[in-house]
Amino acid sequence: MATQRKSILLRLDPAIHDALVRWAGDELRSTNAQIEFLLRKALAEAGRLPRNAGGIPRRGRPPKRRAAADPDSAEPPETAPANDQPPDT
Repeated sequence: MATQRKSILLRLDPAIHDALVRWAGDELRSTNAQIEFLLRKALAEAGRLPRNAGGIPRRGRPPKRRAAADPDSAEPPETAPANDQPPDT
């Protein structure tokens, strides 16, 4: 069961907001995810991050499954040599 996320209104100095947007872009995060990342880091460093705090939800496309788990993407089976000669033993 997914925990519902809290929404808050955050007022920021425009220069601070612009700096956060650039930083988030550099790290391939949304501005919201960057703010949450920084808050979690600050809470952890201060020893105040709750033990029951959920993880940051992953966004975007899910990772591809390994070939063994996905029969459609498995490599084709090895085939016998093209010539009619039996292999040397």
